Amino acid sequence: MPSPMNFLKWFYPGMRVKRWLVMAIAGVFFFGIGSALLPVEGGLLLRLFSLVTLLTGLLWIIFGTGFIIRSLLEVVSPGQTQDLVDLVFQRRHLERGPKIVVIGGGTGLSTLLHGLKQYTTNITAIVTVADDGGSSGRLRQEFDMLPPGDIRNCLVALADTEPLMQRLFQYRFTEDSVLKGHNFGNLFITAMTKITGDFERAVQASSKVLAIRGRVVPSTNTKVRLVAEHDDGSVTLGETKISSAQVPIQRIYLEPSGCQPTAEALESIREANAIIFGPGSLYTSIIPNLLVDKMVDAIVQSKALKIYICNVMTQSRETHGFRASDHVRALIAHTNPGVLQLCIVNTEPVPSHLLERYRQEEAFPVEPDADRIRTLGYQVVTDDIISTENYVRHDPDKVARLIIQLIVGSRGRGPTPADVGPSTQGSGANSSPRALPAGGHRPTAGKGALPARENP
Repeated sequence: MPSPMNFLKWFYPGMRVKRWLVMAIAGVFFFGIGSALLPVEGGLLLRLFSLVTLLTGLLWIIFGTGFIIRSLLEVVSPGQTQDLVDLVFQRRHLERGPKIVVIGGGTGLSTLLHGLKQYTTNITAIVTVADDGGSSGRLRQEFDMLPPGDIRNCLVALADTEPLMQRLFQYRFTEDSVLKGHNFGNLFITAMTKITGDFERAVQASSKVLAIRGRVVPSTNTKVRLVAEHDDGSVTLGETKISSAQVPIQRIYLEPSGCQPTAEALESIREANAIIFGPGSLYTSIIPNLLVDKMVDAIVQSKALKIYICNVMTQSRETHGFRASDHVRALIAHTNPGVLQLCIVNTEPVPSHLLERYRQEEAFPVEPDADRIRTLGYQVVTDDIISTENYVRHDPDKVARLIIQLIVGSRGRGPTPADVGPSTQGSGANSSPRALPAGGHRPTAGKGALPARENP
């Protein structure tokens, strides 16, 4: 309970509260006088005086209270330019948004989070921890910790803080020193891990620093390593080497086996309205999360709408020559057909000047073979979901808006063309998703029964 002396501090010089407090108190006094005189019978002047007194008191109460709140906000939240009513409305509105779980890693996941945070704060990003390259790989090896890079990207994407703070977390040291190549955000999370003694607590503390909308959790706290078996029987160890391997991937798995998911990851999956896979590298960002024990079972049992966002471009080593259906086949071959209900595929052509740039990197547009995906038992939504300003990327606003429309449409009724927008127009009747039963589509094959690819 606050002491009387603490209360008296409000009246100290320089607090910038006294004048507005006096104004509000005077407003209450005048409002009371006006209210008392208004019912009294008398002449016109008395009625006019009582009405003016009442309204004056009311205005003084409103303005005095408003300026007190503004004065306090200038101290508690300096630099806040947004009006209080807009700030409160935004926070309360976002708190009522759908519960969305996004699973993946890399730049694709952080791009999607940029868009989703405009619709809800009930976001959980479940992030892969198999990265072993760059700054993350060095920190992982030197400090025996989980790699912080993908976690950091998601934290910055969900940040609701000053742009300068976001730039600070993404700053990479380029000078010729022991810090060269390291990212400040990675170093910050590393220091937090040492201070708190736990990687998860370090991520939670970093989330508070950046005031993120939602939460970011690792898929597992086990220090896992990604392993790939190739079509020729060879084996590649480590995410970085897998990404540059020349031979097509047959399957991937984690070492050690039997790693357990984080409690927050399982909890968010159980409570989710939608579970989103991707966008991102299929074999090194999305599937590794699903190889963690109990993760697939939790997703299959969830009543959430399960959506896979297919990549726009192939990757020269991982998914060379893959069509959209090949991505889906690889996903369910490593998991369970029940992890997926709907696939979002881009149909917007990539500009020729960008195609040439990507062709030099042996990357090509993913063929949107929607009909092949439907034959697997999944629904497909096709749309223009890309940004081609400098690179070919998923447009965070377009994708987020489409996902929210699909979630709203799945609650009790299937989305209509008006719900989903241009994604269902001009692409056939089957491209408009219908209401889905709890637990997803009826699986047509067991785990791993489908081939990873199909000859064109």
